[in-house]
Amino acid sequence: MRIGELSQRTGVSARLLRYYEQQGLLGSERDGNGYRRYSMTAVERVHRIRELLDAGMTTEVIRTLLPCAQGGPGLLSCSRSVQVLDDQLARVEEQMAELERKKEALARLELRPA
Repeated sequence: MRIGELSQRTGVSARLLRYYEQQGLLGSERDGNGYRRYSMTAVERVHRIRELLDAGMTTEVIRTLLPCAQGGPGLLSCSRSVQVLDDQLARVEEQMAELERKKEALARLELRPA
């Protein structure tokens, strides 16, 4: 299928699909006229990419996880996925703790009359 059809099937713009390709997340073949041609598995792959992006992962992290993201939603348990998920969860917990510190600091600020 061409990029326009993949865009329609996934709801992801052609521009983003080209970006995913540049980042090594998605592959295509080229027709004789230079048009990109994607396999039928590209639809599922784009859905996995979106799922991982929605979870807050970078394209670099996603590139390492894609081999474990085959066959439907979620990830297959592989050495790569376990470590990456643990690292990502730890990162989110650190961010949440930092936000909690900021929230407490804001709550301590006292408003004085002007």
